[in-house]
Amino acid sequence: MSDYSSFRFATRAIHAGQTPDPVTGAIMTPVYQSSTYAQSSPGVIKGNYDYSRSANPTRTALEANLASLEKAQHGICFASGCAALSAVIHLLNQGDHVIFNDDVYGGSFRLFDQIFQRYGISYTQVDMTDLTALKQAFTPATRLVWLETPTNPTLKIADITAIAEIARQHQTMLAVDNTFATPWLQNPLELGADIVCHSTTKYMGGHSDIIGGALMVNDSSLSERLHYIQNAVGAIPAPMDCFLLLRSTKTLHIRMQRHCENAMIIAQFLENHSAVEQVIYPGLTSHPQHATALKQMRGFGGMIACYLKGNIKISRQFLENIRLFSLAESLGGVESLIEHPAIMTHASIPDLQRKKLGISDNFIRLSVGIEDVEDLREDLDQTLNRLLIPPSS
Repeated sequence: MSDYSSFRFATRAIHAGQTPDPVTGAIMTPVYQSSTYAQSSPGVIKGNYDYSRSANPTRTALEANLASLEKAQHGICFASGCAALSAVIHLLNQGDHVIFNDDVYGGSFRLFDQIFQRYGISYTQVDMTDLTALKQAFTPATRLVWLETPTNPTLKIADITAIAEIARQHQTMLAVDNTFATPWLQNPLELGADIVCHSTTKYMGGHSDIIGGALMVNDSSLSERLHYIQNAVGAIPAPMDCFLLLRSTKTLHIRMQRHCENAMIIAQFLENHSAVEQVIYPGLTSHPQHATALKQMRGFGGMIACYLKGNIKISRQFLENIRLFSLAESLGGVESLIEHPAIMTHASIPDLQRKKLGISDNFIRLSVGIEDVEDLREDLDQTLNRLLIPPSS
């Protein structure tokens, strides 16, 4: 397989991990829809393939492609982003301790709190933008720092380089969930992380038609351990899903450019609308970690959070009447989505913790798609202008 490491992002997105099929010359990697592979003699296999839970040629191409985009040596793909996180947690032992964001994605919190805590893995949540608080959260048993940046849903930006140094001082692994940023906007391995995680369901897939996850690493021994877990636990993506994701990564750079352009325009529009109390977007100078975003990101992504003026009734009215932004969970597709984190994606977070984080009844999360931005702006404007905001707001 050709080495595309010296090429730029767009070229690697289209070519890395893939060569024309040697049998037919097909440009696209075939969907190897096979569970098993013939052996010429007992235990003598062709290449790396004997059973598709262990390896599949379509998945191999995808793993190489994703690794190239993250400037990693190794890629390991899973059936979902939560499956990828589970594989990382499976690196730990009973009695180990994990530190993760105070506003971590609800599905990630559920895994730590409701599943793995039962098996003796404890955790501490901390605001990762507060390095002093992070340092104080370490214990002699800490073995993993799980970092989202930007966070889901409040879009905090944490300093990956600084956190990587703190983790190294404590001989602790740093894993960064890079789902919101994608490798087009930031590369955590280059900033000191040990593991990068993606829910490939989101921007990497980009078309709201697959569920998937991936881990990327540089360390070969760590890669071997994760591949062992991938095979042993078996939460692997199907060949067709791998094919669809390979199709999608070819346009990741184009899509992300438009996502970023549209989101900046929408964020600026919302910031100046009379029905909006506050806008959170890393590209705005009003964002508290705007300087950190400028330092480690090449753009600011397609995710926006905002507070409407009003209560849950106003939020429901807004979400039920907007047209182009579909009311749905997930994010990162070419189509714009909108949701209510407190009721939808972050309902598994305890109520008191949600309130402390600002995930309130008037808090809205937008995933800005790649439609014509003027249509999106007009849709938001018309819907916001019809809200019956109480005078006291």
